[in-house]
Amino acid sequence: MSEHIQIERRGAVQVIRLDRPDKKNALTRAMYVAMTEALKSGDADPGVRCHVFLGVPGAFSAGNDLADFLAFSRGGKHGNEAFDLLEALARSEKPIVSGVDGIAVGIGTTIHLHCDLTFATPRTLFHTPFVDLGITPEAGSSLIAPLVMGRQQAFALLGLCEPFPAERAKACGLIYEVVGEDELEEAVLAAAERIAGKPPEALRIARDLMRGDREELVARIREESRLFAARLTSDEAKAAFQAFMARKKPA
Repeated sequence: MSEHIQIERRGAVQVIRLDRPDKKNALTRAMYVAMTEALKSGDADPGVRCHVFLGVPGAFSAGNDLADFLAFSRGGKHGNEAFDLLEALARSEKPIVSGVDGIAVGIGTTIHLHCDLTFATPRTLFHTPFVDLGITPEAGSSLIAPLVMGRQQAFALLGLCEPFPAERAKACGLIYEVVGEDELEEAVLAAAERIAGKPPEALRIARDLMRGDREELVARIREESRLFAARLTSDEAKAAFQAFMARKKPA
């Protein structure tokens, strides 16, 4: 497990909280493992009726820790931890509600495409700079985003790499609702508790009908993952990662 992922039970709701505030919740391999295990164990537990994802004030997640990407591009080992989480999200048997405040980059955005309800604050900015980093979209986003947002909005998000403020994200169907910073957690947990109170089998059937064929989504995640891993060693990606890390270094 990871010290940066906090798991809490609130009745029938399992809360998965990203808690690495000093790094704006940049995701490490251990954090991916902890989230995957929490989703799978919650799905297997009949006492859990709903999953919740939350970050910290000002940051849901800055995305994958780019130091890991840079290390892989230089010949290091790239594990499957992130891709295991993505498949767990695609196959999740329980509804998922998320709350976002502030930074939501890369998987910090695409994870919400797998959520049934996402709440965000007005200062939230959704950003998927995959192409700008010389890599490709992941998490099944190339399949889900055009379906929920329309092709042109999806291209703006995933191809043009435009940041989406919360209100624009709501307008195009990426998220459910925009709420104040001091209301976010309360709104998310209230929605999760309402979901947890529904007849579970009827809700499962309804959700499965809305989500459609999971195998098509898993196949797309695997194809994206193959292309993503290949791109990590490309000259474009190496140059982009090095430029990013150079900008981060103190003068």
